[in-house]
Amino acid sequence: MRYAHTTLLTFSSLSFILASPAGAPGPLEALQSRATDDNIVYVTDANKFCMIMPRDQHTNIGDSEQPGRMKTYCSPAGHYSSLQGTLPANFWSNVAFKTGTGKNGQRYAQLTGCIRPSTLDRLNTDDGGGQYDSSGGAGGRGNPEGSVCLGYKHYVELVEPSESRACIKCCDDAADCPTNKDMAGCPAVISGNYFNCG
Repeated sequence: MRYAHTTLLTFSSLSFILASPAGAPGPLEALQSRATDDNIVYVTDANKFCMIMPRDQHTNIGDSEQPGRMKTYCSPAGHYSSLQGTLPANFWSNVAFKTGTGKNGQRYAQLTGCIRPSTLDRLNTDDGGGQYDSSGGAGGRGNPEGSVCLGYKHYVELVEPSESRACIKCCDDAADCPTNKDMAGCPAVISGNYFNCG
């Protein structure tokens, strides 16, 4: 697997992330109290992260976007709860990790790149994909509802099996994590390196 690496976001331990997100502006505890281990995402680096995936086998992303049909799946190094699934170690074929500041100077962390959808039995390889997020859905309560990215106020994630592509971005500013472009695909929602996936 090839990794493109920019700035490394570090946390001393996952328990520290859960208890007190490093450098997080404002009171995130209220947001994170809505979340449970099976609807939390985070992005620390290309090896330690959690994403949302369909809960059931061979489910299109769009069909999973209903209460109870989504679940957190983590990288082998990022998994920390029995409520979470584990992504195969070779789920990404190429992945770029990047941190920085967005349009209004607020922090973000993201993963963009190519996936091997056939390695995860939750996915259908011919599925055009869809979006999960913390601030969209009914009443802006997220999809899955109550979902959060640890240490950030917002996130947006797209999984596009038929394009062998996925992306996730955690943001302090909602403007850097738009939820209104879910049909446009990863490159339109999260600018980054996609290694000519497909």
